[in-house]
Amino acid sequence: MGGLLPAAVLIWDAYTGALGANPIQRATLQTGLLTLTLLVLSLACTPLRLLTGWTWPARIRKALGLLAFGYGALHFLIYLLDHGFSLGAMTEDVLERPFVTAGFTALLLLVPLALTSGRNSVKRLGFARWTRLHQLVYLAASLGALHYYWGVKKDHVPPLIYAGIIAALFLVRFLKRGPVGRRGRGRPGPA
Repeated sequence: MGGLLPAAVLIWDAYTGALGANPIQRATLQTGLLTLTLLVLSLACTPLRLLTGWTWPARIRKALGLLAFGYGALHFLIYLLDHGFSLGAMTEDVLERPFVTAGFTALLLLVPLALTSGRNSVKRLGFARWTRLHQLVYLAASLGALHYYWGVKKDHVPPLIYAGIIAALFLVRFLKRGPVGRRGRGRPGPA
């Protein structure tokens, strides 16, 4: 339930007029940053477990990933609202503006991950295929960081920090488990 608090605050701020002179832009930025932050937190669960042996990160990873998808979908809906829900304008934007292309692709990559987040999906796909599919989260998060980087006009430091954290998480995973898809020295378990 706590993961829905930012959405409640956003709705309250919109209702009370606290989103400032450009509420759509502020809501878009807030939901985008929240999506990327939640993706990074979900990615941090496995490296944290590998480095510390703690089991609790694995128990919250799915919730963080689903929240990231939810806020990513909200980010996209606000973008559509800003474009009058015109699929033609959205398609043109996706094809002509690289930062929109990166963000849209990241969201599309999250769809199958959200749809296969349940235990039945692991049984239906098999653990190895399910694990490979869910490794797309690294690509989605990287594209999210690129979307953020290309979307800002002046201060590129925050998106570079996100990109650095994603790279560090991937490196920890690689060093502790071996190449993606192969079990290394780390403990067995889901990606």
